[in-house]
Amino acid sequence: MQVWRGLDEVPTGWGPSVVTLGNFDGVHRGHAGVLAEMATDARAADLRSVAVTFTPHPAQVHRPQTAPPLLTGDADRLELLAACGLDAVLLEHYTLAFARQSPEEFVRRYLVEALGARVVVVGRDVRFGWQNSGDLATMRALGEGLGFVVDVVDDLVDEAPADPADGRRRLSSTWVRELLAAGDVAAAAALLGRPHRLRGLVVHGDARGRELGYPTANLAQDASGMVPADGVYAGRLRRVRRADGTAYDPAAPDVLLPAAVSIGTNPTFDGVQRRVEAYVLDRTDLDLYDEEVVVELVERLRPTLRFDGVEPLLAQMVRDVEQARALLDVPPSAARPGPYA
Repeated sequence: MQVWRGLDEVPTGWGPSVVTLGNFDGVHRGHAGVLAEMATDARAADLRSVAVTFTPHPAQVHRPQTAPPLLTGDADRLELLAACGLDAVLLEHYTLAFARQSPEEFVRRYLVEALGARVVVVGRDVRFGWQNSGDLATMRALGEGLGFVVDVVDDLVDEAPADPADGRRRLSSTWVRELLAAGDVAAAAALLGRPHRLRGLVVHGDARGRELGYPTANLAQDASGMVPADGVYAGRLRRVRRADGTAYDPAAPDVLLPAAVSIGTNPTFDGVQRRVEAYVLDRTDLDLYDEEVVVELVERLRPTLRFDGVEPLLAQMVRDVEQARALLDVPPSAARPGPYA
């Protein structure tokens, strides 16, 4: 998949194409289903498939104080979009100057002249152009004048809600955020179609886990991905890049590793900053400092608790590790199961 970071990177003469636009935060099942079908239909019609998306998220530009936390950073979003089978993504830098374009100017410059749109795929609630003044009717009118067809897709809804009283609900990034804020990463995974992930560099912590013989991988504070509610989670750690910047082979051994993940301030100890730290089950030999990793969260084991000292904390950590081992289907190890702290 080609990635263009701005209109000037789009190759001259690109197209003809099928184009869609949106923020695609999280690239949840609703996004992925539409994009995969669009890519398949485009290939069948001998067209190219392109998604137009934005960085930063428009809400971070227009209302930074109330903008929602992002489910994915750009690296994860592009990786997930590529998995949908798209030919290209135009990742446009979103600024107030960009936002001042009229609906017609945006469609003409980006979708038609640059991308050669023959089909534009949108939802019924599409909004675009200055002050979101463009809507579905606007897009259809522009299509008639500029020579493209508008394909309208309906929202994906939850066919079997956990509580029937809740009724059917539109699958959305907002819903995923609500679940993560409550710590329900398993339900969030059902909407995303995969475990929720955090991505960042491994940095030095307070070395408390290392002193106990069970080192943890501490994610940098600027890691991408919405951090869910405090607690202890079963998950996996995926090594993405070495400290020297070279990429890991995803299929190589010691790349995708089962883990128990702690999120929070660790109230047993004073003055601890909120952090995300992952203990790789049964491993004390890994040197992950300065590596880029992805932490996948599979299921929440418990909320954060305060313990009266280190010993009861360690005893609980052993139980947490064994519960994570069972959930992740990791066989028992001859090594002593280690807590993280």
